[in-house]
Amino acid sequence: MMNEILVVVFISCGFLEAIGLLVKTRIVGSIYKENKMIQSTTPNIDGKSISNYHGVVTGEAILGANIFKDLFASVRDIVGGRSAAYEKELQRAREIAFEEITQQARERGANAVVGIDIDYETLGANGGMMMVTVSGTAVSVR
Repeated sequence: MMNEILVVVFISCGFLEAIGLLVKTRIVGSIYKENKMIQSTTPNIDGKSISNYHGVVTGEAILGANIFKDLFASVRDIVGGRSAAYEKELQRAREIAFEEITQQARERGANAVVGIDIDYETLGANGGMMMVTVSGTAVSVR
């Protein structure tokens, strides 16, 4: 999969940008594996003490709904059941928002985010867009 992504970046951005992305991906990927961010909706983490507060971090993701997904979701509403298409989009938006708070926390030197709050909203004239916001406090724990 990495090769396909690099080909797309190479075509759209150029050789140097593709190499930079490869290096950044390798470095960030290895750091992430070694230094996993702790995330919690509670203000504290059991068994850990907060040694430093780094401030509020936020992540937002706004995704437009697709007309076909809307049509099939309407049918699901009539006959009952869950809308897998919307659930998948909400999951994707939530993952993007969590990635943003994780990145911001790391940039501030934190190794955890506490007090996380997740909000969902619909936007647009007919609620055609979905927004997920995630916020929390970046902290260092030991």
